[in-house]
Amino acid sequence: MGRPRRWGGEAGFTAFLALFAGVTLTFLAIPVVALLWEAPLGEIPSLLGDPQVRDILVVTAKTNLIANVLILGFGTPTAYLLATREFRGRALAITLVELPLVLPPAVAGIGLLAAFGANGVLGSTLQDAGIMIPFTEWAVVMAITFVASPFYVRQAVTAFQSVDPLLPAASRTLGAGPARTFLRIFLPLAASGLLAGWVLSFARGVGEFGATIMFAGNVQGVTQTLTLGIYEQLYGDFDLALAIGVLLVILSGTVLLSYKLISSWRSSTSI
Repeated sequence: MGRPRRWGGEAGFTAFLALFAGVTLTFLAIPVVALLWEAPLGEIPSLLGDPQVRDILVVTAKTNLIANVLILGFGTPTAYLLATREFRGRALAITLVELPLVLPPAVAGIGLLAAFGANGVLGSTLQDAGIMIPFTEWAVVMAITFVASPFYVRQAVTAFQSVDPLLPAASRTLGAGPARTFLRIFLPLAASGLLAGWVLSFARGVGEFGATIMFAGNVQGVTQTLTLGIYEQLYGDFDLALAIGVLLVILSGTVLLSYKLISSWRSSTSI
């Protein structure tokens, strides 16, 4: 007797997989294609030249720049500590870093409001000091930082852990202190991983909506970012909402391509 025939054969099973993949990819492509189809592509430059859009772009750029400086400045040493040190409470610390990844954005926003709002846990103390955070640009910065920083910190932890432990050990043997070893060994060797994490964090920050609208509101020229601009124009100037959407698709695609190129470069340099 011959070998028992496999179910469906190789070609049949491949066709089965292709069918489901086709349905999945079509579903994912339809909204993007529809956006580009419905958008008045020829009018996009003039629509994006609208003063309101310029205000939106300025607020988005400014708040994301400040948020990314904070994410890199505080996130890098935090990730290095979590990657290279064992201490009591480390698991809890990592959980706190990762928690914003699974929190609904609205919950993140109301949590920030409960902490820093006028009647919040720290709000009255800040108000007595003359500091008002909710519904200001700083509220946008904090919302972006809260939801986007885990993308960087998680990737940075992995990047630092991937450094060959023999190299920093050799550096310390040769007399380099911990700070110099961090600057001269860990940072250069983990740079591509840190860059990849920053790209993901940047993309998440630009696309932030839920926490921002809850904590910072939607005030034109003050807290209105690109995603909030789409929300406001949805039932006002739909063509303008589509134009901003196309801009975000291009930006997201560029960020995703950059991430893939960085990941490919990391893979080639690690061989």
